[in-house]
Amino acid sequence: MRILAEIPHPACKITVFYMNQKYIVKFEKGNLEQSYKISELEYVISGVEDVKKLINDSFIHQIMQRFQQMQQDLQHVLKDV
Repeated sequence: MRILAEIPHPACKITVFYMNQKYIVKFEKGNLEQSYKISELEYVISGVEDVKKLINDSFIHQIMQRFQQMQQDLQHVLKDV
């Protein structure tokens, strides 16, 4: 797996990887992460610039909401530990 790009964002770290004909977009915030695999064989993706176009404000908003839910889930499960 190789790193193709890091996309600057104030709320989370975004890294684009490439491995086995798939682009992997990883979002990291604190101790949480989300990864999305995009097959270049199934979609018309011809490079990292096409992947960057997918990461718009609407997608980032959904990612941030999911991070919030993930954090709540983790806190809930750890409260009795």
